[in-house]
Amino acid sequence: MKFITVKIEGKETPALLVRDGHEILPLSAALGDNAPDTLLELVRHNDETMLETLRDAQENPGRDTLYLADVELMAPIPHPIRNVICLGLNYSDHATELKDSFGKDRKEPSAPVYFGKMADVIVGPGAIISRHAGVTETIDYEVELVAVIGKGGTNIKAEDAFNHIFGYTIMNDVTARDLQHRHTQWVRGKSLDTFTAMGPVLVHRSKFNDPPELNLSCAVNGEIRQSSNTQNFIFDLPYVISDLSKGFTLKPGDMIATGTPAGVGMGFNPPKYLKAGDTVTCTIEGIGTLENRIEE
Repeated sequence: MKFITVKIEGKETPALLVRDGHEILPLSAALGDNAPDTLLELVRHNDETMLETLRDAQENPGRDTLYLADVELMAPIPHPIRNVICLGLNYSDHATELKDSFGKDRKEPSAPVYFGKMADVIVGPGAIISRHAGVTETIDYEVELVAVIGKGGTNIKAEDAFNHIFGYTIMNDVTARDLQHRHTQWVRGKSLDTFTAMGPVLVHRSKFNDPPELNLSCAVNGEIRQSSNTQNFIFDLPYVISDLSKGFTLKPGDMIATGTPAGVGMGFNPPKYLKAGDTVTCTIEGIGTLENRIEE
């Protein structure tokens, strides 16, 4: 199942993609009075009976559908419950390309590098990324697979980790590299307004193998900059979920961004930072394409 959030008459509306992705079925049409008001609410319920009803509705959506082209597509979960949990340097090639970028030799990490990305509002496909002129001059892109937690827990065993995932989406982890350097930690440079973009859909984990082995790429103005596969993680999702949950309760709706491969703008010589009007296209196999443009 592919879940989306759209804006209909100014209201945030959770829906299913149906009929080869050309139409949408609002969850209220499939579930009636029991329908959640937001996709985050659906994730936090993680009710198998409700999900089975939605699987049936996806196969037989009836007439209560709308054309996707006629509605405004938002991020699947526009308002997160707390910071996005991010992994830094989780691909060997990315760790290598940045080994001298922070003023010291940086080797492949021996433990996951975690940080939080603050985002009161997550922007969706087609949204404009602010340049924040006067605040940053070095805006970078990072394509990432995001796992959305559906079943919370503490001290989760690695072999049980996939049972705690609701589904997957795409994130562009937009980053102000000058702020990242200046403050010697990452939350500031990662958390400017509009710097968290996600979408276009949240795909239920049942659509993928465990673990998902998905090609991912990022292009700037049509030029492929990043290209890899999630099987190249240094720390895979079972390890990360188990490790994170040791003494820390993961909650339904938490989002874990799994890191980015080589090819970020900072990794080139000279660097290839984003400019006004650039279009960034992040693609992950089986999920789709997230495209955003930098403010003119």
